[in-house]
Amino acid sequence: MSTRTRPVRLGPRSIAALVLITAIGVIAFGWPLLADPGATVTAHDEDAPWLFAALLPLLVGVVVATIADTGMDAKAVAMLGVLAAVGAALRPLGAGTAGLEPMFFLMVLSGRVLGPGFGFVLGAVTMFASALLTGGVGPWMPFQMLSMGWFTMGAGLLPGPERLRGRAELLMLAAYGAVAAFAYGTVMNLQGWTYIGGLSSGIAFDADDPVQENLVRFLAYCLATSLGWDLGRAVLTVALTLTLGATLLKALRRATRRAAFEAQVTFEAPKPSSEG
Repeated sequence: MSTRTRPVRLGPRSIAALVLITAIGVIAFGWPLLADPGATVTAHDEDAPWLFAALLPLLVGVVVATIADTGMDAKAVAMLGVLAAVGAALRPLGAGTAGLEPMFFLMVLSGRVLGPGFGFVLGAVTMFASALLTGGVGPWMPFQMLSMGWFTMGAGLLPGPERLRGRAELLMLAAYGAVAAFAYGTVMNLQGWTYIGGLSSGIAFDADDPVQENLVRFLAYCLATSLGWDLGRAVLTVALTLTLGATLLKALRRATRRAAFEAQVTFEAPKPSSEG
């Protein structure tokens, strides 16, 4: 008999819940780009409370759907709580200095082990808890929750551990962490960019301009304001993944096996005896 720990699979209800919450998130981030010219409200400070109110029950829905699809119990929720607390405690260590946030590497490895469904919930809950811990509550918080949820979910969608092991798996996770670190910064820039609309700057959002012109402005805005921060986040995530990743993956997988997180059990036929 052999056991193998795989990421928690997605069932039909889990997929439906994640598609719904992702669709809502895409609309929430992107609607200012499609607002009518001359609209007086294009910043996210008005819609953030509504997004947060919708996000919490949707996160619960993802957890319930994943548990229903996989047959897991309260141990899964306990694991989410522990990892969210650890991630929230890691965030203040970097204090956002030059984008150095060690929680991102933990989210990559946790998403790898827990799978996309639980990974999304873990990322969102971790960001919520860290916002409460650091006093970072504001109209940006629900957007950070969504972005971190997508960041962690992506790690759970990578090819399974039965295909990549050892150093190859770590290299894949490090590469994903680097790309996703830039993607996280870019998505969050889209949330904050609309606040600077109306300024006489070539990188400011202008509700009167067509989408394609605003996208060019947005690219220039990202290059001018956040490239250094995103680079620091990516470098730290890669460094921690390559140095601490193997040890942490073993610990997480051992914990999920003990919590019966879909430990795959296979029975192998005994080898024939050499006697007779």
